[in-house]
Amino acid sequence: MRAAADVVDRALELTVVPSFSRIGPAVRGRLEHWGHAEDLTGRVFVVTGATSGIGLAAVRALLAGGATVDLVARNAAKVGALAADLADDAPGRVGTVVADTGDLDAVRAAAATLSARRARIHGLIHCAGALDAEYATSPQGIEQTVASQVVGPFLLTALLLPRLRAGASGTPGRVLFVASGGMYTEPLDVDRLELRPDGYDGTTAYARAKRAQVTLAELWGARLDPAQVVVHAMHPGWVDTPGVARSLPTFRRVMGPLLRSPEEGADTLVWLSASDGAPLASTGGFWLDRRRRTTHRLPSTRRADTAAARAALWRWCEARSGSTG
Repeated sequence: MRAAADVVDRALELTVVPSFSRIGPAVRGRLEHWGHAEDLTGRVFVVTGATSGIGLAAVRALLAGGATVDLVARNAAKVGALAADLADDAPGRVGTVVADTGDLDAVRAAAATLSARRARIHGLIHCAGALDAEYATSPQGIEQTVASQVVGPFLLTALLLPRLRAGASGTPGRVLFVASGGMYTEPLDVDRLELRPDGYDGTTAYARAKRAQVTLAELWGARLDPAQVVVHAMHPGWVDTPGVARSLPTFRRVMGPLLRSPEEGADTLVWLSASDGAPLASTGGFWLDRRRRTTHRLPSTRRADTAAARAALWRWCEARSGSTG
C-alpha cells in the first residue's frame, strides 16, 4: 500500500493543481489512512495568527487532542471573544496574548508574558501573516510583511527557546512555520527581501517572506540540537480562508470548489505538532500533506540558494530583530 501511495503522490506532485488543491489531501489521506490519535494532554502550544483560517483550525484540533493553547493575536476584542468560546469545551486550557508579530516591542512583551506563564512550551506555531495590497511599515520602520512574517517570528523563536528546550529529555520542542507554495516563485535574495513603496506588490512581498521563512526553518534546524528542539516549515496548499477571500478574490473565484478547507490546510501542521514519529525524525524540513518536499521547483531559485545568501539572511534577521538567535 505504501508503494502505491508513493506512486500516486509523485503523480500528484508533477502538476501543481492536483497537489496544492483539495484533491491532494483527499487522495493522499485516503491512501495513507490519516488520522489524529495522539493524546496531547499536558502539552502547551503557542499559536500566532490564531483567530481565523488555518491558525484557528489548528487551535481547535490541538485543543480537541487535550493540549493547552496560548493564542497570540493583535486584536484584543477578537481574541478575547474567541478564547471565551473555546474555553467552553476546554476550560483552563486556553490563554491569550495580545501582540502584533510585526511590532518587535510587542513581540518582546509577548515572549516575557509567555515565559512567565509557562514553564514548558512544547510547540511554537507561526501562523500569523497576511498578504497586504498596500505598502506599510511596522513601528520599527520595517516593511510590514517582512516584519510580521520574518523578523517578528525570528525574534519570538529566539526569546522562547529556553521554554522550548525545557524538559527536552522527553519530547523535543517544536517550532513550525506556515509558509506558502507561493515561495516557489521567488529566489532567496536579502537585498530584495524588503520591498519599497514605489512599485510595491503585495503578492511578491508575501512570496519573498515565505521563501525567507522556509530558509530560516532550515537554518534554525541546523543550529539547534534536535534532541531539544526541531524546526519545520510547511505549506498548506490552496486554502479557502478569510485572508484569501480578502487578498486574492479573483484566484478564489476561479479555483472555487478546488480550494481546501481550513481544516484540510491545517492537517499537516497539526500532524507536525502532535506526532512523535516522522516529525521528530528530522529537522529543518519543508512539508506538504505529511511528506517532506523539495524547496525548489525552478532552477533560478535553486541557483540563488547559496551558503552566502543564507548567511546574509541570518545576519539580516539578527540586525533587524536585535537578537543573536
